[in-house]
Amino acid sequence: MERLPFHGSQPVTADEVVVAGSKVILSCKVEDPEDSSLQWSNPAQQTLYFGEKRALRDLRIQLENSTANELSISIDNTTLADEGEYTCTIFTRPVRTAKAMVTVLGIPQKPQISGYSGPLREGDVALLTCASSGSKPAAQLRWNKGDRVLTGQSLEVSKDANGKTFTVSSQVEIMVGKEDDGADVTCTVDHSSLQIFEKSASQRLSVFYKPTAKIESKPEHPQEGDSLVLQCKGEGNPIPQEYRWEKDGADTALLDAQDDILSFPNLNKSDSGTYICYASNLVGRSSAKYTLSVSDASPMTPQRSSYHAIVGGVVAFIIFFLLILLIVLGHYLIRHKGTYLTHEAKGSDDAPDADTAIINAEGGQPGGDDKKEYFI
Repeated sequence: MERLPFHGSQPVTADEVVVAGSKVILSCKVEDPEDSSLQWSNPAQQTLYFGEKRALRDLRIQLENSTANELSISIDNTTLADEGEYTCTIFTRPVRTAKAMVTVLGIPQKPQISGYSGPLREGDVALLTCASSGSKPAAQLRWNKGDRVLTGQSLEVSKDANGKTFTVSSQVEIMVGKEDDGADVTCTVDHSSLQIFEKSASQRLSVFYKPTAKIESKPEHPQEGDSLVLQCKGEGNPIPQEYRWEKDGADTALLDAQDDILSFPNLNKSDSGTYICYASNLVGRSSAKYTLSVSDASPMTPQRSSYHAIVGGVVAFIIFFLLILLIVLGHYLIRHKGTYLTHEAKGSDDAPDADTAIINAEGGQPGGDDKKEYFI
């Protein structure tokens, strides 16, 4: 707290602000005491301390420091009754005094929220009132819904029974929707006495809204002969308790449905069509559609298809290998046949005449191995 400069024998004090329940220190200083003592008095002009001597039997009031130039006292656990003007006096000629105003802040009480009677229906208006008493000076109230600031209307500021503190109240209107279900509306007190910890109250909203529906199928892509289960999932507040199934174009509900489940043990093409599920609660009803198109069963399963693909690959490899083998074998045979023909024609090249060449070409030998004929 800023202190005023000393002026000779004139005592100097300073005003103090304290939160109720806390401790306040009052200090009085003088530059030239002129061999006199300092004295502190309360707003009722009762002497508290004269120098080091206690004058009032209030154990909350204690001596902090006493010298020729200073007299400091403290008041612990202050109350609103301690507020007022305190006087420091030095008995010189003339007597000189200084005043110190002590302001005690009244701490507001935890706010209370009223007016909520839930749960509400989507589109209803929630009218909430917040009130807090015991503040001095009068506190301010602010509203929030989650992180969003709400605009409240200040209702009144009235004095409490003690005549020193105030009760403040505020009101807010909220048109609730589906997104407000489970939201917290908070009323917070703003006051100079609440510098560290704030005081607030919250009201959680419960909003009834009609359900939303969606259909899930297992399996996702059914085929003829499969077992199919359709499940209708409804989300709402309250949770849907009634489900109804229809097939588009039919006049009556499907009797084989069990609540949110519609089963097809053995699909066939006659089951194709659009199916409608209705989910209902006390607020309303919603629907979802599912188009079922039953396709022909696949001639083989994916596993069998993979197996046949592998077998086909092996067969193709064998055929390719046989073709290579035939080509190699054919090439070999062609080469050997050419060699045979070459050797076969070699005898005719050396024959002296045509007849001998023909004989040699047919495999005859012009040597002594030929058969000889003898004429007798």
